[in-house]
Amino acid sequence: MKSLKTAAVACALAVPLAATSNAAAATYPVKHPKLIANALYKAGKLPTSTCTEIKARNGSVKQTRAYFEAVVACLEKTWKKHLTGAGLSYAKVKVRHVAKFPKKWCDMETDQDDSQALYCDETRVLAVKTGKSWTSDMSDLWLFYVAAGTYAYHVQNLVGIADAYNAIPYGKRAELLEQNRRYDLQSTCLGGAFIRSVWPMKGRTSSDWNALVGAVEGDTPGDERWFGKTANQRFWLKRGFSTGDPGSCDTWSAPSSKVA
Repeated sequence: MKSLKTAAVACALAVPLAATSNAAAATYPVKHPKLIANALYKAGKLPTSTCTEIKARNGSVKQTRAYFEAVVACLEKTWKKHLTGAGLSYAKVKVRHVAKFPKKWCDMETDQDDSQALYCDETRVLAVKTGKSWTSDMSDLWLFYVAAGTYAYHVQNLVGIADAYNAIPYGKRAELLEQNRRYDLQSTCLGGAFIRSVWPMKGRTSSDWNALVGAVEGDTPGDERWFGKTANQRFWLKRGFSTGDPGSCDTWSAPSSKVA
């Protein structure tokens, strides 16, 4: 198994990424069948449903946690129906709220961000740390997106994408970084597909969606590119939303320019 790296997306969404070297380099495009021909891609669009956002008062950690759990409940309902309907494996995610992450969690180096959502492949636990950056303004779709994008790692785990990702070799560090970006951008796309499956939502308009897209950011210029440029993060989010189909989220077959 590749070791895991943690980083933050737009100062809120933290996700685990792989990082081990292997003598043999994978030849692009990636050819692992679980990555480029996964049964998830052929299962069709996500079933449409409703997901009602619960009220959460600004500044309330308790209500923000309840909001997050309500979104996860919607995610479970949708993905369970979709995966089992396609004959794919399904298991519930385990949500754990924490006041503080230890320095290492699930083999990940954690940081000091006051709000984070981290998923662990081995235990299927989605751990959530809720702080001021999430509770100060509950009027937008940011936390809904965080839940959808983080839960997507659980989906990747269930359908074998996570194992295949950890198994493919790489040569130079640049190749490792590109593999990580393909993995992360796929979760972004799957999150977008879920949002489309429950859209339109009561009380929300296209302005809310556009504001969310504008809030999503990628790697900071000059830093190592673990997650992808802002333009590509937004591209894959919009791609998933435009189709509502996980089949459109095959980042592993995409040209390098779309996962840069």
